[in-house]
Amino acid sequence: MTNPTRRPVASLWIGPRLHYINQFCLLSHVQQGHPTTLYCTEAVENVPEGVIVRPATEIMDIDMEIVRQTSESFLSNVFRYKMIQKTNAIWIDCDAFCHKPFPDEMEHIYAGHGFRGALNCGVVYIPQQGALIDALLDYYDNLPDAPAWFNKQQRKRLDKQDSALPQAVRIYNAERTSFGPQAFTWFAQQTGDYERALSHDVLYPVPFQLNDVFFDPYGRVEGHFTDQTLSVHLYTNGTKPWWRKNVPLANSYAARMCEQTGVDPAKALEQ
Repeated sequence: MTNPTRRPVASLWIGPRLHYINQFCLLSHVQQGHPTTLYCTEAVENVPEGVIVRPATEIMDIDMEIVRQTSESFLSNVFRYKMIQKTNAIWIDCDAFCHKPFPDEMEHIYAGHGFRGALNCGVVYIPQQGALIDALLDYYDNLPDAPAWFNKQQRKRLDKQDSALPQAVRIYNAERTSFGPQAFTWFAQQTGDYERALSHDVLYPVPFQLNDVFFDPYGRVEGHFTDQTLSVHLYTNGTKPWWRKNVPLANSYAARMCEQTGVDPAKALEQ
């Protein structure tokens, strides 16, 4: 019996190869019945079968020089809202594992994470039309002299940036999360959508600070889950180098998810 077709999900990849964590996370959505699209800025050699590959330029023009001066996360933070507006898909980071399908009726998919209470946008869906998406896209398309939420210290760092740099680079250098969680949290507060956030256990059951537990063969990752958990973020941006370059230890969550999705981790290690 095949899974029913569910809501589309999508992500972005910059680079020629996926890590095994990215592979099993993307496949987890496919196997839960979600049509899963990976927008790419170049040819990716090891996309799992079942994942739809599309050029990122279908969503927006890509300025790779800006990406080189900032990071891949900068582009993805702009990309995700333009993608939602154009396709109505749920944005998923490539290190978010689909534990349960996203309900068809859920109109606001985002949550806080870690111990700080800020909203994360690693998994996010907001209505295609509305004050929140309008505010986010206006911010990215018409960058201010300084983000409205910057404190005195952040503004000082911004003022020290070379005025010849693109404004996006200046803001990023002053505060690297200015285009991600900070922006999303601020604008959600301004529009009243902050109160619509899901509890952290729905999308980020394991705090970022404890992300080593995914590779611990004796760690009980599922102890963090609740009946409401839909997605499990593995936070590859915080993964230690050893885990990136070696197969996961037997019985760890990472190893078990490889087995569950049919991914051979030895073929997709960081080089």
